[in-house]
Amino acid sequence: MKNLVISRRKFLKTTGLSVVALGLSGTLGLTSCSKNNKRLPNIVLIFTDDQGYADVGTYGAKGFTTPNLDKMASQGMRFTSFYVSQAVCSASRASLLTGCYSERVSIQGALNPWTNIGLNPKEETIADVLKKKGYATGIFGKWHLGHHKAFLPAQQGFDEYLGLPYSNDMWPVHYDGKPLKKGRRSFYPILPLIDGVEKIDEIKTLKDQSTLTTRYTERAVQFIERNKNNPFFLYVPHSMPHVPLGVSERFKGKSEQGMYGDVIMEIDWSVGQIMKTLEKNGIEKNTLIIFASDNGPWKNFGNHAGSADPLREGKGAMWEGGARVPCIMRWPGRIPAGTQCKNIAATIDILPTLAAITGAPLPEKKIDGVNILSLLEGNSKENPRDFYFYYYAGELRAVRQGKWKLYFPHKYRSYKGVEPGKDGFPGPYASAECGLELYDLENDISETKDIAAQHSEIVKHLQSLANNKRQELGDRLTGVNGKEIREPGQKIKQQVKNIKHLAISKKIILKTEYSSSYKGGGKNGLINGIRGTWDYQDGKWQGFEGTDFEALIDLGDSVPVKKITCGFLNQQMAWIFFPIKLEVFISEDGKKYDLVRRYKDELKILPKAEIKNYEIEFNPHSVRFIKVKAKNIAACPDWHPGAGGKAWLFIDEIVVE
Repeated sequence: MKNLVISRRKFLKTTGLSVVALGLSGTLGLTSCSKNNKRLPNIVLIFTDDQGYADVGTYGAKGFTTPNLDKMASQGMRFTSFYVSQAVCSASRASLLTGCYSERVSIQGALNPWTNIGLNPKEETIADVLKKKGYATGIFGKWHLGHHKAFLPAQQGFDEYLGLPYSNDMWPVHYDGKPLKKGRRSFYPILPLIDGVEKIDEIKTLKDQSTLTTRYTERAVQFIERNKNNPFFLYVPHSMPHVPLGVSERFKGKSEQGMYGDVIMEIDWSVGQIMKTLEKNGIEKNTLIIFASDNGPWKNFGNHAGSADPLREGKGAMWEGGARVPCIMRWPGRIPAGTQCKNIAATIDILPTLAAITGAPLPEKKIDGVNILSLLEGNSKENPRDFYFYYYAGELRAVRQGKWKLYFPHKYRSYKGVEPGKDGFPGPYASAECGLELYDLENDISETKDIAAQHSEIVKHLQSLANNKRQELGDRLTGVNGKEIREPGQKIKQQVKNIKHLAISKKIILKTEYSSSYKGGGKNGLINGIRGTWDYQDGKWQGFEGTDFEALIDLGDSVPVKKITCGFLNQQMAWIFFPIKLEVFISEDGKKYDLVRRYKDELKILPKAEIKNYEIEFNPHSVRFIKVKAKNIAACPDWHPGAGGKAWLFIDEIVVE
C-alpha cells in the first residue's frame, strides 16, 4: 500500500492550487520563455469531436493514414493515458477551457438549441488567462458551451470566432440528408454558422457539412498569418468526425475504411496546413501544438464511427474507451522528439500548464488541473497527476490512482450486444450495470478482469479518495451534494422558490421509489417547501425512471383544503416528459377516497424545458389524506433519439393549501 499513500507534499503538488503551484507559475514561465528569447510561445490547440483512441496512425489506425499527426508525434510526444473529464461534448469542452471537472462549473451533457444555460462568463478560460499576457485569441470550429450571445466565445476571452454554436447533428435533417417533417428533431432550427456573434450563413444540407473542416482551416491559417509577429492562442475545435460526417471532394473516397476514414484524413490535412503555415512564417519552433479529441467514438454509428481499440466501450460511458483519448503535443526544442508519456494527464491540466509556460496567473477561482510541464519536458519520473476522477452527469463513476481504477455501482449506456448502424444511420444502445469493480490498467487495458475481491485494501483506499471528492463536487449515485459547485451562466436567472403550505414536514409515503441520482431533497423532498427551476439538475426535482408515480400524504389531522398543486417538468432532450395522466384523491379517514381531478394529456413534442403546475381547486373540504398518481409514458417514443429507453417523470413539490 505504500505506493498508494499520498504525502502532504505530494497532495499539494497535485491540487494545482497550492501556494507552491501559484508561486512557481510565473517562474516557470520566465524559464520557458528565456530559451526562446524573443517572445512568449504561440499555442495551437486542436480538438476533434468523437475521434476514438485508435483513430490516429501512430495509435493504430486501420484503413486510413494520418501522416501529419504521425509527423507531429515523431517530432513531439504521444500520450497514452490522457483523459477528458466526461465522454460527452459540452462537459468535455467546459473542462478543457476552464481546467475544472465539469461538475465544478455545472456544465453537463450536450447543450442544445433550447438550453438557457452556458459556461458562466465569470469562469476564466484558457483564452482569458492568456489574454493577460497579451495573447491574440481565436477559435474556429464548434463551441458548444452556450449558443446565446451572453455565452459565445466573445464573452469568454476570444477575439475572433467562426463556427457552429453546438453539434452538427442538432438540425432538422434526417440521416439520409432529407428534411425532417416530423419527430422531435424536426423542431431543431437550421444550423447557424456564426462569425463573432452574428449568423453569417446556414448549414442546411450534407453538402454544406462537407465545407466545415475547410472553412475552419482557412480561418485558422489566416489568423496565424495576421498574428505571426505577436503571441497567439489558436483553438480549432473541429465539428468532425461527429455525425453526420462531411468531407470535401478532395478527400472523398480516399481511404480504405470509407467516409469516416476520409474525414479523419481531411482533419489530418488541416493539421498539416497549420504546421506548414507556422513553418512558412518561421515560428514553428516557438509554437506548442496540442492535438486531442473530446471523447471516445460514437460506436452505434458503425462504419461512420471510429475505434477505441483495445479500450472498452466508447462515447457516453466512462470506461476507458469513452474517457481516454489520443493526445499529441509538439514544441520543438522543449518537448523531446519521438517520445511517449504513459503518465496520467488530462485536458483539465492544459490550462495550468499553459499558465506555467507563459507566466500567466492562474484563475482566481479554484480549478482541478495540475501543471504537467515536467511531463512535456520528458521527466517521466515526475508524477504531477497521481489520481483522476471519472464523473458522468453528476455521478462519480470511477477513480484511478496509478495503475488501479475502481468503478462504483452504476448504470451506463453500452454498445455491447447490439448491432451498430451503417452509412450514417445509428443502431440502438444497450444498457448495462456495473458493480464495485477494480481493474489493473497496466495489465488489463481492456478492463476485462474485475479483481476487487483480491485487493480489498486498494479498494478501500480508492473509496476514501472518492469520498473526499464527493464532498467537493457531489455525487448523484450516493446523494451527496458538493460544497464547491459553481453556477452555470443563465440567460434568464431562475431562483429556487421557498413557499409555505399545509403539507410541509408532514408524512409522505411513496409507492414508487425515486432514482438515487435525482433525490430532490430525499424522503420529504416533495413536501419541503422548495420549488425547482427548469434546470432538472438543480437538486430540487425528484426523478422517477421508467415508472409511474404515486404518493400518499398524511396531514396528521383533518384540515380545510381547497387547492392542491403538483409541479412537473418537461425536458425531452434529457428524456423527461410530462405525465400523460394525473389523478388527485382526497380522504378524511384514509379509507374512502374521492377523486377531485383527473388530467389526461396526449404526448406532444415540446423541445423547450417547461414546468407545468397542475392546479386542482375545489370547494373547501376537510382533508387528512391526499393521494397523487401520475402516469409515466414509460418508454421514449419512436421519434425520440432514445426510442425505447426509459422515460423520466420529474416532480418537485406537492403544494397543499
